[in-house]
Amino acid sequence: MNLKDKLIHPVFRTIGEIADEMEREVYVVGGYVRDIFLGRESGDIDFVTVGSGIELAQAVASRLGKGAHLSVFATYGTAQVKYHGLELEFVGARKESYNVDSRNPKVEDGSLDDDLSRRDFTVNAMAVCLNAGRFGELVDMFGGQEDLDARSLRTPLDPDITFSDDPLRMMRAIRFASQLGFRIHQPTFEAIRRNAPRMEIITRERINDELGKIMRSVKPSVGFLLLDMAGILPLILPEICALKGVETKEGRGHKDNFRHTLQVLDNVAEKSDNEWLRWAALFHDVAKPATKRYDKTLGWTFHNHNFIGEKMVPRVFRRMKMPLNEKMKYVAKLVGLHMRPQSVAEAGVSDSGVRRMITDAGEDIEDLMILAEADITSKNPAKVRRILSSFSDLRDRIDKINEADNWRTWHNPVNGNEIMDYFGISGSPVISDLKNAVKEAIFDGRVPNEHDAAWEYVLAIAPSFGLTPKDS
Repeated sequence: MNLKDKLIHPVFRTIGEIADEMEREVYVVGGYVRDIFLGRESGDIDFVTVGSGIELAQAVASRLGKGAHLSVFATYGTAQVKYHGLELEFVGARKESYNVDSRNPKVEDGSLDDDLSRRDFTVNAMAVCLNAGRFGELVDMFGGQEDLDARSLRTPLDPDITFSDDPLRMMRAIRFASQLGFRIHQPTFEAIRRNAPRMEIITRERINDELGKIMRSVKPSVGFLLLDMAGILPLILPEICALKGVETKEGRGHKDNFRHTLQVLDNVAEKSDNEWLRWAALFHDVAKPATKRYDKTLGWTFHNHNFIGEKMVPRVFRRMKMPLNEKMKYVAKLVGLHMRPQSVAEAGVSDSGVRRMITDAGEDIEDLMILAEADITSKNPAKVRRILSSFSDLRDRIDKINEADNWRTWHNPVNGNEIMDYFGISGSPVISDLKNAVKEAIFDGRVPNEHDAAWEYVLAIAPSFGLTPKDS
């Protein structure tokens, strides 16, 4: 491959010219070089220079002019130039040494060899020179190109040192395997297993960043299986590991809920790139270990695992320092509702039951249906066809019912403040009871879905709740 033909953006020549004027070497390094060989496009480009990366970035920003925005991170000795959709990161070549209790290295100026040898994997330890005399020349000290051809992940140096120095690299290996379809070199993977306990020094935020990238990959189960095999998953998501295994009593066993969960996750990933819907798939059966019981008549049961799982989601998110905002609420809601479509579809419930499901799911009804369909992993083809056919019929009913009145955005036409003002009460559970009675009447079709009719219904049933108008 002629790398000159891949460095066609004018910025590469400009940076090389500036480095020549400053009488220093400059290289494109890391993921951008890797992605050239993989045929992947990227707007994030890392540059290493032998000398001050900040000085080079300042000179580049000055030369590029008004379209360039410079940010300097003096603490880390790095700088970034944003330019017409590109993010150009500059750093001086360096060597690092680590303290056993921290992933923050002691950094010293170094050579290009020092800089490339400290990188995580050989495929990320290649550099392409930009200086005029060597423009497009590949520097590959550790066989990165060969490993790319073999789609293999291997560390430049002793993997035990690489992973002990910065344990996050273990998750990066698994993330690359999941994202790029690479295999992890066996000695490298064995070193990950040995060093897994070192993950305790990594912040939850950095762990979540890698988990998110695994979750967004084409087949997320690859990453989660590798995390489990490496001994990392029990350290970060023990609730998911607890799903593993099959217990048998009286010759009756249940399915391996860990494998089932990963299949559901992949099924969702085939249908949606919504990361948080994928998290809902990962957690949809999270409460099964806590609710597992054996009944001599029914066999293995997991009663209310959906509702208990819904309550577990906020606790897991809080421990993991994941967002506690609408994203968490969305995941918890779908976990709580994930069994509803099948029960509604197979029970032949009335339209009122479909309305309840639509209003409970709201704008997330389509995501709920995707999750419910993904949850059908039976090895019995006839059973799968039957359930999916019932889901297809349910989708038609949802569309038909929603056309008549937009139940996805339904709000109770009776306002709690209105009830309190009319009956002269406040802070009473009866307010919620009245509103629920109105809701049920509307869903059952006994009361029209509009304010005046709903209010007349409130007045009619108020005496049975012990209420009289405050002015009577």
